[in-house]
Amino acid sequence: MQDFIQIWVKSCMDNALSLAFILAIFELFEAFIQRSGTLYGVMEKLYGWYRKSIFLFFLMHPAFYFILFVIVKTNTFNIYMILILILKIFDLFYKLELIKKIFLKQDISEDLAAMLQWQLPSWFFLMGVLLYPPLLYYGLM
Repeated sequence: MQDFIQIWVKSCMDNALSLAFILAIFELFEAFIQRSGTLYGVMEKLYGWYRKSIFLFFLMHPAFYFILFVIVKTNTFNIYMILILILKIFDLFYKLELIKKIFLKQDISEDLAAMLQWQLPSWFFLMGVLLYPPLLYYGLM
């Protein structure tokens, strides 16, 4: 019985690490396609995908779908998974709202216009890589 438990724990750890690594790759992809010097540049890139098709916009966020897949496949829905899912959903819909406000309605307040011109440090785009894979790993353990 003890051997079975050790094999099961090792399998879970390997599986959790593999899934976290795959999520990190998806997060790096998202960081690469969104990378820009300012928030306006990021929104411009995302609007380019949105303008072609809203479905293409959603496809440019593969980490979100991967998280949904992991939750369903592993049947794990704990606080870590809920946190990742909430952050991912908030991120997607906040980007959509900004696209609507900036490009479609063209209703930009002075504060938002100033925020869009902020210079973004290069490490800013790696925040998803540093946040989501560890949360996924802990959620699967």
